[in-house]
Amino acid sequence: MNAFDVKRVREDFPMLKKMMNGRHLIYLDTAATSQKPQSVIEAIEHFYREEYGTVHRAIYELAAHSTEMYSLVRGKVQQFIGASEEEEIVFTRGTTEAINLVAHAYGRTFLKECDEIIISEMEHHSNIIPWQLLAKEKGLKLKFIPMTLKGELRLDVFKELLSEKTKLVSIAHIANATGTINPVKEIISLAHEAGAKVLIDGAQAVSHLNVNVQELDVDFYAFSGHKMYGPTGVGVLYGKRELLQEMPPFIGGGDMVETVTLESATFQPPPLRFEAGTPSIAEVIGLGAAIDYIESLGRENIETWLSQLLTYATEKLLQISGLTIIGTAKEKGPIISFTFDDLHALDLGTLLGLKGIAIRTGHLCAQPALACFGLKALARISFGVYNTLSEIDHTVAAIQEGALLLKPELSY
Repeated sequence: MNAFDVKRVREDFPMLKKMMNGRHLIYLDTAATSQKPQSVIEAIEHFYREEYGTVHRAIYELAAHSTEMYSLVRGKVQQFIGASEEEEIVFTRGTTEAINLVAHAYGRTFLKECDEIIISEMEHHSNIIPWQLLAKEKGLKLKFIPMTLKGELRLDVFKELLSEKTKLVSIAHIANATGTINPVKEIISLAHEAGAKVLIDGAQAVSHLNVNVQELDVDFYAFSGHKMYGPTGVGVLYGKRELLQEMPPFIGGGDMVETVTLESATFQPPPLRFEAGTPSIAEVIGLGAAIDYIESLGRENIETWLSQLLTYATEKLLQISGLTIIGTAKEKGPIISFTFDDLHALDLGTLLGLKGIAIRTGHLCAQPALACFGLKALARISFGVYNTLSEIDHTVAAIQEGALLLKPELSY
């Protein structure tokens, strides 16, 4: 068997056997959410059918076993991203909640009026809006790293933006609209020299890049389960232990407390301090299964295959007259966004959907990024471990056919 046998990998994903509009499904929207392997589906089903119990709240056998399984996943996540200890891993509902947790628990506590936060023009809305809300509430100043027409961050401008007023920098590891892999290690180092903390949005990165938070020396790192072949409703915030210990709770409720009276309460140490209420137990179990699945394939193998798909698809798409790829950074993840002359992305997405091809269209939850290119909508294809070269060929042919259907005067 080859280092990466995509034919065998595809057998792991039951959704790929589905028909859409009478055609075999070609799923090219992994950047939005990934399909799930059978092992993840079975792990969740088995837990609900055979092992379900609450966690951290009882001593009977089912509850004790559930707590043990839940805790084991925290250790898997620690190893997966290279954290120094399990207590640095906070379970959330996803990347969005993880970023909001930092904005509320760290930002509200340690940032004061006239302090500055730096983000970039290429961020997902989830890494813009929490900082806008915080800035308005606290009287902070938001600054923005511009990007080039290739979709690369202007690090020269970033260096100029940094000052003693900079208290936090929050940047995507991989931009969801352009696919740009940002030089996060350099960004973190520069921010730390200025005395700022750094949050990295890793939603598009952890499923195939070898992320090691200690090597990066990042303060916070956020990601979601559903983009890494796991279930929805679960995500992770990594935070350095010393920072988490200083942060107050994000929300209040059960399990995050040590003692409660009618007048006051004391709180658990991290990470439980940030995990109020009954957690998404089955989803955490599914996240653990997703990590096992990724590790079974090998992240180097995954990265190599996705890079091959990216290169092949880029070459094929560039041969289509009137198609322009948006985001041509030297370092890219498995994401290609593009426009068509006089052909709206939504029309193209509709036509491809009728042919069984699932792509993303619209503003991609990155309206400021699109505005930098003078655009309001894009078509985007993104790859997962299950995609093939032949799927790219079918998609390119369908794009050409669709363009001819809507604009017969186009020639290729």
